[in-house]
Amino acid sequence: MSADVVTRFAPSPTGFLHIGGARTALFNWLYARGNGGRFLLRIEDTDRARSTPEATDAILQGLSWLGLDHDGEIVSQFENAPRHAEVARALLDQGKAYKCFATQEDITAFRDAAQAEGRSTLFRSPWRDADPSTHPDAPYVIRIKAPLEGTTVIRDRVQGDVTISNAQLDDMVLLRSDGTPVYMLAVVVDDHDMGVTHVIRGDDHLNNAARQMMIYKAMGWDVPVWAHIPLIHGPDGKKLSKRHGALGAQEYQAMGYPAAGMRNYLARLGWSHGDDEFFTDAQAREWFDLDGIRKSPAQFDLKKLENICGQHIAISEDAALRRECEAYLAAAGLPALDDTRAAGLERAMYCLKERAKTLPELLEKAHFVLTSRPIEQDEKAQKALDPASKALLTELTPHLQDASWSKETLEEVMNGFAAAHDTKFGKLAGPLRAALAGRAVTPSVFDMMLVLGRDETLARLTDAAA
Repeated sequence: MSADVVTRFAPSPTGFLHIGGARTALFNWLYARGNGGRFLLRIEDTDRARSTPEATDAILQGLSWLGLDHDGEIVSQFENAPRHAEVARALLDQGKAYKCFATQEDITAFRDAAQAEGRSTLFRSPWRDADPSTHPDAPYVIRIKAPLEGTTVIRDRVQGDVTISNAQLDDMVLLRSDGTPVYMLAVVVDDHDMGVTHVIRGDDHLNNAARQMMIYKAMGWDVPVWAHIPLIHGPDGKKLSKRHGALGAQEYQAMGYPAAGMRNYLARLGWSHGDDEFFTDAQAREWFDLDGIRKSPAQFDLKKLENICGQHIAISEDAALRRECEAYLAAAGLPALDDTRAAGLERAMYCLKERAKTLPELLEKAHFVLTSRPIEQDEKAQKALDPASKALLTELTPHLQDASWSKETLEEVMNGFAAAHDTKFGKLAGPLRAALAGRAVTPSVFDMMLVLGRDETLARLTDAAA
């Protein structure tokens, strides 16, 4: 594929970045990046009543969290309104569009009569071929002249060839009577002017393609490659909605899912590469193609998402994972880590990453290094610190003071101490976990000791034995 590929993501800033929109953005980003092309961002803010700066910020933050960087400046559709109107008037001048003076009452009367007579209620304007000399001095819209016969074929890389009878196409309004352009015109003009070669979007836009093609053809512009992707459904097979849980990309960040895992999982929703479930960003960019997108809706499955996220946490670089944990805390509105705790968390990553499926799970495992003395014991930990156990910890502490602080030496000291007391190390593990972390479930005792260091370990054991 040449470097001429240009894709775009064009959200409406009326709310958060929906998980379906996030996947659309991801597909466009992967296709552009994998083919050496450009990924553009356009904010479709023509609905001034519903578009808000807060929603725009939420969308940008969601894209940023997902790591979907765009090329060039962000395009505002609203700011391009004069250009959209210019195209409508060009079509009018070329006789490919016309002034329609029909009022809303006229259109309603036409449809009522058509329905009563059993005819199509598709509005056919009496002004399409009217002599300009008969035009009244009244408000008008500009309508495109739709083809009256034949068919329009949408050649779609996902859906295949979709044929629509031109008799189903109305003379679509391009410019309202107040001179403002309609969405359908704005989309086509912006895509053309931005050089978009591939339109990858939800299949709920499939019918729009036939109407938008009228503008492309009337202007003599190249029609982009269409790829209408299936929607995302919940586990019950119905369109994903609030009843299925979180919908916004940032909600998933606030719940502690790592961005790499989210990218991997979203890529697999509706697209496949053989039987591969888990893959890196580099592999996704290399493998992604339009032919791998399925026609049928994808089902969102939280358990699969968690499984994928756990695999990404396990292979993450420690410093990057620490930064992602800090970003998660900020997104969730939780207290930030100070420098000491952040450093301890990064130091502990090697023994935290395995089997943690989300960042909250990882931070829960990291409790031992994020807490500070005096260590508060939970109920199970308190039970593990009975008088006999405290006596053992008191006796054990001197054995550790001069030991070499390596896993091998610590294991040797602990096992020797246990043998001397005619028991096994497992009997010591409970009191040690309680002393070091205040919890009954923790990473391995030896890993905690190595992460905490000699002085902190001995201080915690001494406190617990008191």
